[in-house]
Amino acid sequence: MAQTRIAVIVGSLRKDSFNQKLALALAKLAPEDFTFEHVRIDDLPLYNQDDDGNQAASVKRLKTEIAAADGLLFVTPEYNRSVPGVLKNAIDHASRPYGQSAWAGKPAGVVGISVGAIGTALAQQHLRNVLAYLDVPTLGAPEVFLQTKDDLFDDKGHIGNEASKKFLQGWMDKYVGWIKSHKAA
Repeated sequence: MAQTRIAVIVGSLRKDSFNQKLALALAKLAPEDFTFEHVRIDDLPLYNQDDDGNQAASVKRLKTEIAAADGLLFVTPEYNRSVPGVLKNAIDHASRPYGQSAWAGKPAGVVGISVGAIGTALAQQHLRNVLAYLDVPTLGAPEVFLQTKDDLFDDKGHIGNEASKKFLQGWMDKYVGWIKSHKAA
């Protein structure tokens, strides 16, 4: 059985990130033929168009990892009603120079978790706008705007709450179908 490689881009650098936990827990809900590979974004320089002709080694690595993936999973917190700067920086780097975007045509899913009641709804909407411009076909529904709760994750990193697990399994099933439909095309 051929493996489907998913590049996971987590927009939080925090050591005990809820979004990192969510990314790891979601991977446990996927079928065995899906591999989730976390892409490092914390070592990228700030994007500067002057560097397009001589990209840093970390930028080249990022673009190579994205290019090798069959699909993308963005897991983002919400900072000031938008995406974190570190995530936008990674998106900008991998889309440049103009005409050499690593993102183009890669199917994606967008999810997020926050302590706030609306989860990451506005950050995800901003991210979806950027991804649409970059020709990244993005799963539209169901949307995942989670508010973190004490019982959401168990001590092994699985989804601990049964209602949340059922909802997220449904999302994962749709996501897998989304990626497979684009992989076959």
